[in-house]
Amino acid sequence: MASTPLGVTFAGLAALGPAAVPRIAVLAEDLGYQSFWTAEANGTDAFTLLAAATVAAPSLDLGTGIVPMQIRSPSLTAMSAATLQALAPNRTVNLGVGVSTPVVAGSWHGAQYGNRPIAQMREYLTLLRELLSGESVTFEGDFWSVRKFRLAVRLDDKRPQLVVAALNPQMLRLAGELADGVLLNYIPANHVAASVDKVRAGGPAKILAYVHAGVCDFERAAPSARRDIFGYAMADGYARMFSQAGFANEVDEIRDRYAAGDRAGAVAAISNEMIQAIDFIGNAAEVHEFVRTYVDAGVDHPILMALPWGENRLETAEATMIAAIQS
Repeated sequence: MASTPLGVTFAGLAALGPAAVPRIAVLAEDLGYQSFWTAEANGTDAFTLLAAATVAAPSLDLGTGIVPMQIRSPSLTAMSAATLQALAPNRTVNLGVGVSTPVVAGSWHGAQYGNRPIAQMREYLTLLRELLSGESVTFEGDFWSVRKFRLAVRLDDKRPQLVVAALNPQMLRLAGELADGVLLNYIPANHVAASVDKVRAGGPAKILAYVHAGVCDFERAAPSARRDIFGYAMADGYARMFSQAGFANEVDEIRDRYAAGDRAGAVAAISNEMIQAIDFIGNAAEVHEFVRTYVDAGVDHPILMALPWGENRLETAEATMIAAIQS
């Protein structure tokens, strides 16, 4: 993977706990990874975790992938990203935002999820870029209102890059138009090209993707993979994307069985083929090749989501990190 920058995310390693962040970040730095990412839902605060990572491994770029736009005001998000940029003035800070889900934004955080995600994201990105400029901002929109806000964190020319998590055509196009990058997730490699085409309809945003893989034993890890994919297949946006990527039969059976009250049958409906296209399980050489398929499909910056489904979670994660980047 020497010719392609590779990132790693802590998002799949939450079970290791926040105290494992410095160790994972230092390993990533030692192995030659370019960036370190994390998500935000009901566990760690993304910016605190990334601050710990940059102290431990100061050569890594940083990224949120993602923070839900409903639970952080644009002003707070700009403040957090600017603080992180000030702590890592020579590194790229990728400010990844997304619409999340009604469960995360609404049930867990008590925020209004909303029914106009494209319009809301357009406004969020537009306002964020103004706030990060350091100029005085007065803004009156449909979703947020700001009066005479000026970011007090002083930044040099290097400022956070806006990245949008996107799945479906309208959001992909919006990311191409207004963001610096688009983050794809849970996407089979065979669906990357179609997604890139949608991004390019909007503009030249950089293509990033989470690549889910683990150096694990398939029989041991497959039940974890099925449970993981099941949760996403029950979300409408991911279900549409999985269907478009060639897994319509699995998605229909998952949803039909779940609707009939057969949750175990719904999980079991996830085929081995679907697992290996989304949450790849294999040996070191196979994991390395799986990451390469995303580069070949058009991803500019793959980001490894190491699947810690081995007997020892930390050892499995580290083995996967080594495999992904070393030929």
